[in-house]
Amino acid sequence: MDLLNVEHLNAEYQTSNGVVRAVQDVSFSLGAGESLGIAGESACGKSTLGLSLIRMLQGGRVSGSVRFNGVEILGMDEQTFDLKYRWKDISMIFQGAMSSLDPVFIIRDQFTEILRRHDYTGDYDRCMMEATSSVGLDHTILEKFPHELSGGMKQRVVIALALLLKPRLVIADEPTTALDVLIQAQIINLLKDLKGSGTSFLLITHDLAILSEIADKIGIMYGGQMVEFGTSREVYGNPRHPYTQGLLGSIPRLHGGKPGHIGGVPPDLIKIGSACRFLPRCPHAISKCESDPPDFQTKSGFVRCWLYE
Repeated sequence: MDLLNVEHLNAEYQTSNGVVRAVQDVSFSLGAGESLGIAGESACGKSTLGLSLIRMLQGGRVSGSVRFNGVEILGMDEQTFDLKYRWKDISMIFQGAMSSLDPVFIIRDQFTEILRRHDYTGDYDRCMMEATSSVGLDHTILEKFPHELSGGMKQRVVIALALLLKPRLVIADEPTTALDVLIQAQIINLLKDLKGSGTSFLLITHDLAILSEIADKIGIMYGGQMVEFGTSREVYGNPRHPYTQGLLGSIPRLHGGKPGHIGGVPPDLIKIGSACRFLPRCPHAISKCESDPPDFQTKSGFVRCWLYE
């Protein structure tokens, strides 16, 4: 049985200009101990997807089905989900450590708040020291304020907070944003180690190079839809959707000439029509692309493109 099973997930916001359909009809599964990478350009729905799974989407409406370990959690009442699942079984590393830590409290207080909120009955000090040690930090970090820490140390604290109650699934939203390349490498190695311990990860990023190091499966999002899904080997070795091909072609390489680029801009999610979302930017468009394609099955996933009818 899959640890996480998402079916026909939709998330939208009501604005003064109309309804923003940030996530539309997204389906995928993730097994225990697996890592899934969600990639795509900015404003394609990646972060909204992550927040929807942990039910922290502010001002939005979510529909569809999300089953965690066989239990439907999307329609569960908020108090039950908060006490039984959020942070205990499913946690999230939010984008940007600077905005994830309260500047007026020492790190110990911020750990303690999570433990108290979830009625933790064990030894607080031991739990906090185990969490900080797991991300390569000395326990003395607990007595410091966020402004006393470097960017890499703050990011490790945020990861430690997400791991504090030993969740089975961690959603990481751009965990290496604004970090230098050396710290990025340290964070990626840390996530690899945690994955090896049996923790499942959903890693949200725009950086396909990072996903190549850690993801077992990859989902490519565009215009609020999942346009391709498969194993890392399948997506990297045989990218099918023209958008996936364009993303991979844009990665700089040490040898092989100048990287490519994708012309045009992403679609306006308020003015979504009946055509394929990628149609205006696609170099392989055909007449049938005037209709939004269904998911066509691949060996281990699917691709949303009429070229594979």
